[in-house]
Amino acid sequence: MSNAMADTLQGWGRRCQVTGLKVHSEAEKLIKVNAVVAVVAFLVGVIAAIGLVLTRWQAVHLLPADWYYRLMTVHGMNMLIFFILFFEMAVLYFAGPVLLNCRVPAPKVGWLAFGLMVLGAVMVDVVIFAGKADVLFTSYVPLRAHPLFYLGVILFAVGAILVTCLFFASLVVAKREQTYEGSVPLVTFGALTAAIIAAITLLHGAAIYIPTFLWSLNIIPIDPELYRVVWWGLGHSSQQINVAAMVSVWYLLGGLTVGAVVLNEKISRSAFSLYVLFISMASAHHLLVDPGLGPAWKVWNTSYAMYLAVLASMIHGFTVPAGIEMGQRLRGLVKGRFEWLRKAPWGDPGFSGMFLSLVIFGFFGGITGVTSGTEQINIIAHNTLRIPGHFHVTVVGGTALAFMAVTYYVLPLIFQRKVALWGLAKIQPYLFGVGIVIMAMSMTFAGSFGVPRRHWDITFAGAATSVEFHPMVDMLMGTMAIGGLLAAIGALAYIAIAVLSVFFGQKVDWSRVGDGGAGIPQGVAKLPKQAHTGAAVEQVHQAGTPGTMVLVGVFLTVFVLYYFVNWKMLSMVWKIG
Repeated sequence: MSNAMADTLQGWGRRCQVTGLKVHSEAEKLIKVNAVVAVVAFLVGVIAAIGLVLTRWQAVHLLPADWYYRLMTVHGMNMLIFFILFFEMAVLYFAGPVLLNCRVPAPKVGWLAFGLMVLGAVMVDVVIFAGKADVLFTSYVPLRAHPLFYLGVILFAVGAILVTCLFFASLVVAKREQTYEGSVPLVTFGALTAAIIAAITLLHGAAIYIPTFLWSLNIIPIDPELYRVVWWGLGHSSQQINVAAMVSVWYLLGGLTVGAVVLNEKISRSAFSLYVLFISMASAHHLLVDPGLGPAWKVWNTSYAMYLAVLASMIHGFTVPAGIEMGQRLRGLVKGRFEWLRKAPWGDPGFSGMFLSLVIFGFFGGITGVTSGTEQINIIAHNTLRIPGHFHVTVVGGTALAFMAVTYYVLPLIFQRKVALWGLAKIQPYLFGVGIVIMAMSMTFAGSFGVPRRHWDITFAGAATSVEFHPMVDMLMGTMAIGGLLAAIGALAYIAIAVLSVFFGQKVDWSRVGDGGAGIPQGVAKLPKQAHTGAAVEQVHQAGTPGTMVLVGVFLTVFVLYYFVNWKMLSMVWKIG
């Protein structure tokens, strides 16, 4: 490392000795605290998940009804809101001030926002565990929680809005102070997409949770149908913040781990722009059985317009692996169609986690999501286990796994600690990813047999009429539980690695980091580079990305087959054919 890179920027921060970026001290602190609290929220969500999966497994049926719905509320709020958004706040501080070499514009506002988010999250969890908010993640009216539940969500949302505004301000500061040249980096552009969607989403949250808070105090009435329509502008769109942040992490880790290239900046940026314009429309697929909305609105929002957001994901689903393939080929891995994939650094948890996230989100999540979100097919999928089966391979197998993967680079680059339990870290993404796929696919197929989405007891014991499912359901619920427990082991392993690394980990010796070794991901030991000129490089560019084209062909084939099967199932419901 050069002396210039090793210099401490007096009174400002430090310079990263791997990337050469300037790291503002306040940005670094805010990244750290948001990431740490995200992991704490993740732990709470995982503990709740273990109770839920052992209850849905009918052979065990662990929890009584009240605690089942209580832990389901805890799980939803901590996983889908607190863990994800705290981590995304850390991403915004990294993609803004760090990648743009600029300062945090108003660090006191950042700390105020962090305080509001922590206070709001703690309030929500305390109220839920006290048994005063068994309303699930959706908290549908007329289900009523304690007013402090709604107030906690509002405080959390205000804090997140403040961080989003700070990110926008950091772009202005960087532009005025000319801390970067040309356009903002693609990762920052993706984070900008996430921030814009976050602003839209959080405004929806304010629009519905403020009047719901007043309703909980018996000050005003609220219409249940209006609540559902506006709430899903928060409930579903909040997960689209994840998509933009997740894809940004894919591009970031592709570059850090194997020197992936961006095939076409304009195309990738255009795909991010499609998210801003159309992805919120996907909220409509949660409302397709609501009587208050007309068929024209439902068909438009779940077909023609929604497919433009799907197009964006399909573009990223090609450009990310294609960029990885091109980067590997530029480094000499040119034999056959898949040498680049066979010789990828599968022992680097940053790479393996990122690539598994890409496959799980795109292959399993994308196919099931577009199919179930179609207006006509949704009628046989709505409120069955197919729905949580879908979002566990998108939000969990996709976003959460991507965030786990980038953690293995955040630990040495931001916390400046070696990754603890390195042997466990190398297999952790596989434990988590495989477990999630087993669990989610079991949910999806059980839902195809009509197993309800949220019900505590699928046998409906004591009901006036008996309910019998296909014999396959018992097996599927068992494999769901096995997959869920495997994923929980992977999640707890990640938490243990993160906690031990941050609080007890060995400090990185930057003078010897190039030697690699246990606890140092390969991209930190030696940032990958490729040749950019010469006959060999030209030959690689002319050959293109044949391996990725095969993978895309497999994806499209499975997509068509699964879509056809669902239309066949729908025709059986209609007694046609």
